[in-house]
Amino acid sequence: MALQLQGFNSKGNKTSNFRPHWWCRNKHFQTLWPLASRTYPRPSYRREKIRLYDDDFIDLDWLGPKSKNIPIVLVLHGLEGSSQSHYVRTLTNALEIRQVRSCVIHFRGCGGKINKKPRSYHGGETRDPTFIIKNIRRQYPDAPLFAVGYSLGASVLIKLLAELRDESILRSAVAVAVPFELRSTVKKLERGSSRFYQYWLLKHMKNTVRSKKQLLENHIDIKKVLCARTFHEFDDAGTAPVHGFRDAEEYYKKASCRKDLIKIRIPVLILNSIDDPVTCETSIPHAKELGPNVVVELSRYGGHIGYVGSAISYKYGTWLDNKIIEYLNL
Repeated sequence: MALQLQGFNSKGNKTSNFRPHWWCRNKHFQTLWPLASRTYPRPSYRREKIRLYDDDFIDLDWLGPKSKNIPIVLVLHGLEGSSQSHYVRTLTNALEIRQVRSCVIHFRGCGGKINKKPRSYHGGETRDPTFIIKNIRRQYPDAPLFAVGYSLGASVLIKLLAELRDESILRSAVAVAVPFELRSTVKKLERGSSRFYQYWLLKHMKNTVRSKKQLLENHIDIKKVLCARTFHEFDDAGTAPVHGFRDAEEYYKKASCRKDLIKIRIPVLILNSIDDPVTCETSIPHAKELGPNVVVELSRYGGHIGYVGSAISYKYGTWLDNKIIEYLNL
């Protein structure tokens, strides 16, 4: 892909003004430095447990002012993430400093406690977050609602927004490091240095399966899932059957969000980096595939939710946090 420094690229997408720190241009440095080398804020979240429609539960972590009309930023974390993920902590902390309320919506089983049902979450699972968002809208009818999604959470957010269509629940949203096509993403994670991220994520996902063994043993072949060496093998043996898909291929086809971008009506900013070691560059959509108020902004560097710029301090938010806050006009 020909990425220009200014203006728009060959697909009609906007190019970013992000500039990496001089020593942090490598995609793996960009991705792993935030995980290994920073001291992050420790937000004092307020935990709320919400009972779902099927008698399962989801944990919400709130931060910021409690006034009913204060804006609320809903946050959807990435695969195996939580309110403790580095990118979530810096954003919620930056929002609190600006007197803006945030609510981290944990996917099932990601809040620290195993959920009660065999099903969990996946890249196309929108029913749970939609249920939560509509519940928050009823609880705070006068509060402006915004949303931010990261990686797998960004995929979920895009599909959710496409389903809501013209319902004016959310004012605007930001999606970061979007895996537009799940199949090409898992294929990339099977190659080269990207296999490290596959190994790391699969390790955590298998631990979850082990902790839910009694719930899952009548639905999937536990041994086969735990022996999976790739995402495709894991999804084929675990994710797909638990969530009603025939196999991994059907899951990837139905759950991928690229085809849903054209249906979105509210303003959405999508931030992806060309050097992301997780998402696939070839799956980045053309501008003609986007809804009328959707903008894809691409940076040459940034890794996977890294964006380590010249100012590394998190005190008032990272480059990414401030980009999100500026777009949402908070």
